[in-house]
Amino acid sequence: MNLTRVSPEGLLLGAGLDHLLGDPRRGHPVAGFGRAASWVERRVYKDSRARGVVFVGIVVGGALGVGVVLDRVGKGAVSRAVVTGVVTWSVVGGTSLGREGLFMASALERGDLEAARGRLSHLCARDPKGLESAELARATVESVAENTSDAAVAPLFWGAVAGVPGLVVYRAVNTLDAMVGYRNARYERFGWAAAKLDDVANWIPARVTGLLTVACSGSADAWRVLRRDGANHPSPNAGRCEAAFAGALGVRLGGANSYGGEVERRPEMGDGRAPEVRDVRRAVRLSKRVGLAAAGTAALVAWRLR
Repeated sequence: MNLTRVSPEGLLLGAGLDHLLGDPRRGHPVAGFGRAASWVERRVYKDSRARGVVFVGIVVGGALGVGVVLDRVGKGAVSRAVVTGVVTWSVVGGTSLGREGLFMASALERGDLEAARGRLSHLCARDPKGLESAELARATVESVAENTSDAAVAPLFWGAVAGVPGLVVYRAVNTLDAMVGYRNARYERFGWAAAKLDDVANWIPARVTGLLTVACSGSADAWRVLRRDGANHPSPNAGRCEAAFAGALGVRLGGANSYGGEVERRPEMGDGRAPEVRDVRRAVRLSKRVGLAAAGTAALVAWRLR
């Protein structure tokens, strides 16, 4: 018997709510978690890895406790499905990711570079200053590819194998990485544990994302580029998603990116042309298909494990 009481119906319900409604507009639980994590950070911060481990232990441990309590709320199959559905809706962000991508597409299509630069921070931490249309398009396609795993595939994967606690803990880990997992003066040591834990949590989902991208695109190039270039990225996970998208879309991703005034040169992935503005909408459509496939796959896995 599965002790986490995974509900495949609940996973489908939550994915459906995300597809129809996007993120909750008010009182988003992830925003509340972020505020609580910031409160803990202010009290335990020290420029050391050990303090970062303590920080992650407190915050992720608390999230696990909340997940276990929520998991025990539903005693019957219907109530369990409802609880799982609401939690899944709260932690899956595929529709919001698509909306951000479409905003960028619209801004770039009408030539409003200032609007696109101002919105890029919703997708990635890349410095937008001075980026022209082509670089903004590449940044968006890369971010949509990578975040398809973080926003959709990974939470559904953990929900399928670990139920409500898996959903809650994954989103906690991923949120902490977004908050402190940076290589800068403040977080290089303190954020080390959060970044490494996020790498572990996303290792399998990123590779599942790559495979689902191949399946949803029906592209032999997606499989070829995934196998050849997926490991070239400095991240152990992002490259799997970006390489598969590059092959599926027939574009070439990678190159020079600026973060906090420092330029990183990343290996190129794919054999096609540089991304263009029109590729942003193509990436969003592919991401949506991958997210829907992930929901069906997660429900099937949960049903088999039940």
